[in-house]
Amino acid sequence: MCGRYVISQKIEVLEKEFNAQVDEKESYKPNYNVSIGQEAPVITNEKPDKIQLFRFGMIPFWAKNKMALFNARAEGDFNKEDNPEFEGAKGIITKPAFRKPIRSQRCLVIADCFIEGTLDKGLDEPYLIYLPGRRPFAIAGIWDEWIDNLTGEKIDSFSIITVVANSLIQKIPHKRMPVILSKSTERKWLNSKTPLADITKLLVPYPSDKMNAFSISKEIKNSKNNSVDLLKPIGERLQPEVEIKVTKKLDLYGMGQYKHKPI
Repeated sequence: MCGRYVISQKIEVLEKEFNAQVDEKESYKPNYNVSIGQEAPVITNEKPDKIQLFRFGMIPFWAKNKMALFNARAEGDFNKEDNPEFEGAKGIITKPAFRKPIRSQRCLVIADCFIEGTLDKGLDEPYLIYLPGRRPFAIAGIWDEWIDNLTGEKIDSFSIITVVANSLIQKIPHKRMPVILSKSTERKWLNSKTPLADITKLLVPYPSDKMNAFSISKEIKNSKNNSVDLLKPIGERLQPEVEIKVTKKLDLYGMGQYKHKPI
């Protein structure tokens, strides 16, 4: 499950990182507590050169009333016990709400980090999960367009695809996590010509050694709270981070004289 995340980058950073232009710049603002029903930046397969604001919580085009499918299980109805060793069928391709979007309406959900709660206490005991050295990153998403038959209102909305938790997320503990795409697979995900078999191969947990997490205030649970202070750590990171500094030196020998110059 992934019902909260953070996107606080400046417009210039987003445009450079994803080689796309932000639409409606006047409407974009940092969000430290993206919640269901709020608008957030995405890049769709139909407009891969644009960063648009879509509603978090997908409404299928056929829905009679507004709804919010904020997560889409990669396994569909399979693996209901959330076995982390599951490598079977990706049932998302047959689910009524997702079978069309997974084939032709995919998007990148742009995030700096995401929030998960523990199995027992949920967002009363939240953790911030991030990718050291990579910010922002793209989560695999699907989108749809819904039109209210009574008012004519049009809503573009999206859902985050989830898979079983990797070893880091299991430490929280939590059973599921969003599909995080590597930089090299972002355009493959957006490409409408990518075979479905290749798309489903991307629906796997992100490597735990490339992630980390720490506990934060439970004030994040209230979707009305939106401040960078919500993201301050109140506990130790789940796994250590080691910064390695490498110093290179070049030894020059010549004319019978030793010279030692740092690079």
